[in-house]
Amino acid sequence: MSDETAPICSAKGCRTAAVWVLAWNNPKIHTPERRKTWIACEEHREHLSQFLGVRGFLKDVVPLADWESAGGSRPLD
Repeated sequence: MSDETAPICSAKGCRTAAVWVLAWNNPKIHTPERRKTWIACEEHREHLSQFLGVRGFLKDVVPLADWESAGGSRPLD
């Protein structure tokens, strides 16, 4: 994957390549099996995880390469 097509961290203003997938859902609006995703660089993984975690939304954090190899496709939402 080239730098131009590499997924970019979801943190506001960050342009660093993502290496983590944060799978989450909002139980007030999503069905239990639904997973939304944010992607994070190494620097922002903990911050984004905490943001989702304190709200009870965070379900899983996995390396991007593992997510893609498991068929999760490229997470963008």
